Amino acid sequence: MTSGPLLILLLILAILFIIVGTARVKMHPFIVLLITAYGLGLLAGLSPEAVIQAITEGFGGTLRYIGIVIAAGTIIGAILERSGAARVMAETVIRWVGRASSALAMSLTGAVVSIPVFCDSGYVVLSPLSRSLAAQSKQSLAVYAVALSMGLYATHVFVPPTPGPIAAAGELGADIGTVIILGLITTIPVIAATYLFARYMGRRIYIDPAHEPEEGPPPEAGEAAETERLAPWKAFAPITVPVLLIAVQSIAALPARPFGEGAVFTLLRFLGNPNTALLLGVFIAFAVVWNKRPAVYGEWVGAGLKEAGTIILITGAGGALGRVLQTTPLGDYLGETLAPLGLGAFSILLPFFIAATLKTALGSSTVAIITTASIIAPLLDAMGLAAGVGPVLTTLAIGAGSMTVSHANDSYFWVVSQFSDMTVSQAYLLQTGGSAVAGVTGIVAVFLMSLFLL
Repeated sequence: MTSGPLLILLLILAILFIIVGTARVKMHPFIVLLITAYGLGLLAGLSPEAVIQAITEGFGGTLRYIGIVIAAGTIIGAILERSGAARVMAETVIRWVGRASSALAMSLTGAVVSIPVFCDSGYVVLSPLSRSLAAQSKQSLAVYAVALSMGLYATHVFVPPTPGPIAAAGELGADIGTVIILGLITTIPVIAATYLFARYMGRRIYIDPAHEPEEGPPPEAGEAAETERLAPWKAFAPITVPVLLIAVQSIAALPARPFGEGAVFTLLRFLGNPNTALLLGVFIAFAVVWNKRPAVYGEWVGAGLKEAGTIILITGAGGALGRVLQTTPLGDYLGETLAPLGLGAFSILLPFFIAATLKTALGSSTVAIITTASIIAPLLDAMGLAAGVGPVLTTLAIGAGSMTVSHANDSYFWVVSQFSDMTVSQAYLLQTGGSAVAGVTGIVAVFLMSLFLL
């Protein structure tokens, strides 16, 4: 078996290989992660049989926990996006907050919509509304573009059932309900900080909201008509009901057992299981468009599953790499090495920096989250983060790193810039700068929570 220092070197080389393989060679992350798992295991001195066993167990074990959840979540997102429910959510939040605070309303809308819908899709759907509000308020489109993009981004990396946080929670053994609760708390300062950043930059960069982008995919057919017919409670129900069920079952499972341990406890644990809750969300989404869109049960579900398939495979490959790392003595060696350093509360910064490095190099927040989680999972005990809410806070620290930063290798960077009439230099100031503010604010919030909760 390879010695401890060589294992550290192998881990560094593995990270570099992942970055080069995906960013430079443009190889699919699924293949890169599997190659890394095989190579790292064999070079670490594991037998070929042990490497294969670790990879298959890691792949299957990870998907057993979050496969259905990711699939159901993407189906809900596809239905909400195509039915026009996302637009209904936006207009409802604006009515609640008021048009005088319409930029803040766009940020809050983004945060709600991005829980089930990917942030780039959410931006495409909501950008016309953002442009309209900017024109009505006679403000720079930059204010609304940054507020919306960062609101979407915040819950995309912090709040399940978005695939990234779900995958990280599964890999790290974090309670999903607690991730939801603390993830929502983390988004509050992130949204506040990025909203202030949007207002600040909007006074310095003027983008005329009256100019319509020349290119871009057309809105989904029938979206406007569907928006007029859907009641707000129907638009929100497919995501709010599952999230509440998952959160309540986490409360029910607390040591104090606030709901007792009888039939009510059993029912809440069943309904609040993420698999059950998200499947219920799918059927609620079906009910929202009942008899209005026959294609929902086949075409729309199929579109969601196509999106889920890639994420599920990448997540499984990340789980395989994590299991290989767990099989090596790397965790024990780091435990012996880190203990004398007395990192204490500052250990929560390590997953942030790894995720930030991968995000900046790779572009994809989801890939950065999944890869970082697989690297950090075997190190949790050595870092003092394996017990209590340690895995939850680690999940959120990884999420904060996965926002830092969005630039030219990130598809979201181009979606935001092209749909908001930004030049590339403006996009670096607004989108890249905004994501830096969001990521740093997020890790500060997670660090402060760790001082009280760990």
